[in-house]
Amino acid sequence: MENLDATIVNTAVPTMSEALHVAPLSLKAVLTSYTLSLAVFIPISGWMADRFGTKRVFGAAVTIFSLGSLACGLSTNVPMLVASRILQGLGGAMMTPVGRIALVRSFPRSELMTVMQYVVVPALIGPLIGPVTGGLIVHWLPWRTIFLINLPFGVFGLWMVRCFMPDFRDPAPPPLDYLGFLLFGAGFGLLSYVLEVFGEHRLGAGPIIGLAMGAFALLFAYVWHARGVARPMLRLTLLRVRTFRVSVVGGFVTRLGLGGMPFLLPLLYQLGLGFPAWKAGLFTIPQALAAMGMKVIGRQVLARFGHRYVLIANTVLLGVAIGMFSLIGRDTPIWWIIPLSFFLGFLASLQFTSMNTLVYADVDDREASQAGSIASTAQQMSLSFGVACGALLAAWYLGGVDQNIAAQTIPALHKAFITMGAVTVVSSFTFWTLQSTDGDNVSNRAVRVVVAR
Repeated sequence: MENLDATIVNTAVPTMSEALHVAPLSLKAVLTSYTLSLAVFIPISGWMADRFGTKRVFGAAVTIFSLGSLACGLSTNVPMLVASRILQGLGGAMMTPVGRIALVRSFPRSELMTVMQYVVVPALIGPLIGPVTGGLIVHWLPWRTIFLINLPFGVFGLWMVRCFMPDFRDPAPPPLDYLGFLLFGAGFGLLSYVLEVFGEHRLGAGPIIGLAMGAFALLFAYVWHARGVARPMLRLTLLRVRTFRVSVVGGFVTRLGLGGMPFLLPLLYQLGLGFPAWKAGLFTIPQALAAMGMKVIGRQVLARFGHRYVLIANTVLLGVAIGMFSLIGRDTPIWWIIPLSFFLGFLASLQFTSMNTLVYADVDDREASQAGSIASTAQQMSLSFGVACGALLAAWYLGGVDQNIAAQTIPALHKAFITMGAVTVVSSFTFWTLQSTDGDNVSNRAVRVVVAR
């Protein structure tokens, strides 16, 4: 349900902008507000699960997400839609992290990758059918239907939670770090707002610099606060664990490039190439199919080569794949776009599998909730920043020209793809600090020992 909602909206952005009488780039707030809400509320998901139990929190998350979907479908303007997306994010913030906590506490590390594949592959059905469904809906039905389609999934999900969700909880959870929650949430929210207004040039340089300094001051205040609290909201001391630190920091930078692709690709296909929404959605099917296929063989790849070598090489290839979308123009044949989309989905899936499993490689079960909260928060922050940076780059390269003119839109998007691909390639250096044996306990990699004679 969550992945379907995220991908179904991307394809509908041009149609929604026309119906709401706003520029397509202005609707990035509809996308970033959801991921922003996720990043703000994910930090307390681990505490919520420890305090109230995974079963109760997961059920409440599905309910809130469904109500947010209903509110999105009833929205009449952009501010209402953004507020409804924030409500969706509140529910979504408790879904994936709490589900991962239940998995980590239920299975040993040697089985974790296999178990996560069983969970992730069905979840990829959302990205598989989302863009096409979104394109067909906005072509034949009102755009509000893309949100209302979540409601039957929500009802079914609540039944599944009631019947099958395990209930793990901490018998003596610490009190919630309210001050830390306020400092971090305010700092990150303000920083995301700065990125948004900077891309739209609504404020001068002075106010933007002032807001950015205020955002960083709040975040630094949280870091200072967390050092003096016994049980902070986000236990940053976990970053001393090398594998955890590399997966979080490296994953943050890598996802900046990937995070902007779901926003930029529909603009390229629909505004640049002139495809209808349903046809633009078809181009995402190869990417989703490749992602599902990689989840099946991802464990074998990591077991053969190890996390360090896979992450270094795959990150470089991923950046190259993102940059290659700059070669797509109005005369590009379909048979060239489809393999490129498949290649991108294959690499992105392997990247996420490698980074997400490395998070828990050297973290014990007692720290699983904290590790999951930090990793999920960083992931959503990077995806939110990726959408904002992608829109910012597109607006920057457009230079204020008419965004609906394909001859001007395509070159601007090409430059954005090249820039984001270059950032992804540079992020590969963060994985050089890994050791060749890091992550072997989750990939079940057997290292051959050569005996000297």
